[in-house]
Amino acid sequence: MHVMAAEVMTINPLVPSMAEIVIALVSFGVLYYLVAKFVVPRFEEVYKERTDAIEGGMARAEVAQAQAAAALEQYQEQLADARGEAAQIREEARAQGAAILAEMREQAQAESARLVATAQTHIEAERAAAVSSLHAEVGTLASQLAEKIVGESLADDDIQRRVIDRFLADLETQSQVR
Repeated sequence: MHVMAAEVMTINPLVPSMAEIVIALVSFGVLYYLVAKFVVPRFEEVYKERTDAIEGGMARAEVAQAQAAAALEQYQEQLADARGEAAQIREEARAQGAAILAEMREQAQAESARLVATAQTHIEAERAAAVSSLHAEVGTLASQLAEKIVGESLADDDIQRRVIDRFLADLETQSQVR
């Protein structure tokens, strides 16, 4: 018993036996093989997909941002062009309006001048007719008055005309003296 006791005493419970070490190493190797063969590639694949998705999303975001900036710049250019064109159209409209007003003013002045000239011509014609009519009436009245004053008939046209002309000349000199 003593020998057995010495053997029992030599076995350390904290140190595993050789069979347990071999089983643990084989189990670890199989587990390592399975993880390396199936789990790690799947992890790497998912990691790569996520990396691509993130980098692709960032690249798409940069492209979208660049496109948005280009669209904004183009919009601002178009807006500036439209404002310039609107200003040009306003200026052209003002110029056309001023030209139309000037043309209408010119036409109105021409029409006014034509009407004034026509009226003056008409007035001169009426004045001439009135003067001629007055000469004839004054001549007749002068002739009748002369017949009454002189007491003889002035039937002769030449005498009558000379008397009338002399009478009218006297009237004109009297009116100029006044």
